[in-house]
Amino acid sequence: MSTRFPIPARRLAATLAVALAAIATGCSSGVAHPVDPGPAMDALKTTLDAWKAGKAPDSLQEASPPIVVQDLEWLSGAKLESYEVQGEGVPADANLQVRVKLNLAAKGKKAQRDAHYLVTTSPALTVFRDMMR
Repeated sequence: MSTRFPIPARRLAATLAVALAAIATGCSSGVAHPVDPGPAMDALKTTLDAWKAGKAPDSLQEASPPIVVQDLEWLSGAKLESYEVQGEGVPADANLQVRVKLNLAAKGKKAQRDAHYLVTTSPALTVFRDMMR
């Protein structure tokens, strides 16, 4: 199944603005901070559990520690029914690259995705879905 969910333009613009701000602050020193895999995986699971519980992505900015999240399907209103993290992730400089199987529902349709997330731990916790993969 490969159902596409529409993304409202305002939400997309807001998400991209947050993503660019997070990237800009992470690159301000010109030196990438190595990812800490344990806290990165914890942040990813916290993020996916929040989505599954029906919370909004920006609700995680109030978490302790705060997490900046970007997932366009979540923003578009897709519901996460279940997920399965595939392995322990691969550290790549400032990111932990993690593959996750997502089972989604939106507008009466179900879809399964093989998603890839990039998680950083410094200078802030960020969980971004890699839409290029």
